[in-house]
Amino acid sequence: MPTVALMWEAKAAPGRGPDLLSWVRGRELPADARCERREHFTAPGDRVLVITCWTGGYDADVPELPDPPPELSARPVHRWRFERA
Repeated sequence: MPTVALMWEAKAAPGRGPDLLSWVRGRELPADARCERREHFTAPGDRVLVITCWTGGYDADVPELPDPPPELSARPVHRWRFERA
């Protein structure tokens, strides 16, 4: 079965890294979604990364995490999509 990974990366507004992480952890995925795994990471510079893995190929119709509220973010969210090799 193919798997697609979605990567969501945001840079928090100055001093708001913990708030951004808490916000994204609180975002629910649809109950009927085919999410195999979800992981959260942080990095210097108040960056937050979320990786979700889904059943389906590269073009699978899977839900994306939303943009955070403007007061939590220093720039637009970066998103990437990868297919398991």
